[in-house]
Parts: sequence; structure tokens; C-alpha cells
Amino acid sequence: MDQEEYLKNRVDDQIAWYDRKSASNQRWFQLLRMVEIVAAATIPLLAGFVEPFSDLKIVIGILGLVVAVIAGVLALYQFQENWTAYRATCESLKQEKYLFLTKTEPYNGNDAFPLFVDRVEGLMAKERVAWTKNIRAAGKGKDQN
Repeated sequence: MDQEEYLKNRVDDQIAWYDRKSASNQRWFQLLRMVEIVAAATIPLLAGFVEPFSDLKIVIGILGLVVAVIAGVLALYQFQENWTAYRATCESLKQEKYLFLTKTEPYNGNDAFPLFVDRVEGLMAKERVAWTKNIRAAGKGKDQN
């Protein structure tokens, strides 16, 4: 694989993937957290009106359920952690690409392309290792319950 093909098919593709995944995780995290905050804040407000409207007890119970479910989903899918990890990897890949394209240190020598490939693959491997570690930790936590 030559330099141009590697940049296009590997680096640019991975930058785009990390960018999309980071944005998606950010949207899910912020949406769920906002719903959780609104539901949790509404519970004490509605609790003050329970006496004249006994049906509000059901609404308060549903809101409590929504808060608990959202907290569980956020913990399970780790949207915030994924968002920040994917964004960090994306930005690191961009930095390496721009340093390489501008022939800036450490890519100003004769072995620039192999060094670039090594560093880029290292960044992606580091992220995969962290992801695998998180998945295993989540599985162990589930097994212990």
C-alpha cells in the first residue's frame, strides 16, 4: 500500500469514523442527560400537587422510572466516555496526518512514511485496547451482580 492509498483508505477513513462515532455518542449522551435532568427536576414539583390530584402519583412514579432507566442506559453504553475517547483519537489522528503532510518533526526524515504508519496504527491500537478493557470491565461488573 502506497502513501496516498494509506492516507485515503486508512487514515482519512478512520478519522471520519471516529468523528461520526464521537458526534453520535455526544448527541446520545446530551439528549439522555437532558431528559434525565428534566424528569428528575419535575418529580419534586409534581409531588407538591399530589393531594388534590391523586393521578399524579402515577406520573411521578413513571418519571422516577425514566430517571432510573436513563441512568442505567448511560452507565451501560458509556456515551460520555466513548464520545471523549473517540474525539481524542480523531484529533490525534488529524494531528499526525498534518504533521506528516507538512513534513514536520518527527516526519522530516527519510523514514517518515513508515514512522507515520507506525504511530497512526499505534493510536488506533491504543484506543482498541482501552475499548476492550472497558467492555471486559462492564462484563465483570454484570457477572458480579
